[in-house]
Amino acid sequence: MRINYRLLCITTIFSAFVCFSLNSFAQKPVIKNNHKEKYETFSGFKSMDVGSVNKAGSATGNNGTIEITASGADIWGAKDAFHFCYKTIKGDFDISAQVSSVTETNLYTKAGFMARADLDENSQHLFYLVFPTTVARHNNNGGCEFQYRLEKGGQMKAIYPDPATAGHQFDVAFPNTWIRLKRQGDVFESFMSSDGRDWKLYSSFTVKLPAELMVGLALTSHDKNGVATAKFASVKIKK
Repeated sequence: MRINYRLLCITTIFSAFVCFSLNSFAQKPVIKNNHKEKYETFSGFKSMDVGSVNKAGSATGNNGTIEITASGADIWGAKDAFHFCYKTIKGDFDISAQVSSVTETNLYTKAGFMARADLDENSQHLFYLVFPTTVARHNNNGGCEFQYRLEKGGQMKAIYPDPATAGHQFDVAFPNTWIRLKRQGDVFESFMSSDGRDWKLYSSFTVKLPAELMVGLALTSHDKNGVATAKFASVKIKK
């Protein structure tokens, strides 16, 4: 019996190639990703604690939401302590989000949009915020507030709802609470909405800030030993 060594050799090489190919595909399974975020806004955000905090904060994005946890004594006075989830934006912007929930770690727990000159604890900045509930707080009889520090290391001040005209239009009613912060040159406007479509102007404030700002979501528990959580959805930035 004569053996065709050339045919045997070709058959052996072909068989080895087929086995190698099948093994290669077996070791590299195709993974199908059927999940797509409704709002692809978390990409590109940075997240960090600002100032002195006893417990580290965090920010995560999942299924169209951004959830932030934070400690921190406050965002007020001459220095701040909070968690910041932000992007660097140059020039005008218009940022909005639905506030799904804010835990009431403290009566003065604060969550909202911040536009900040730098990441130092005493930085010049603007902060349009909501509280966990709508109850009387010092000069505030509503659920939101516009705060600002005009100079680095200076004392913060605030714009409160006008008790004579505000009524209940600036109350919080999570998850039916949307907030918005808009910059046009040196003019910063804040808005509130109950549906994300019909916006009510809360404040218009003119201040000279750097062209490039760190803009995003800020949260402080207002309790240096406590942790607060805030959930945001539909975060959108227009430039």
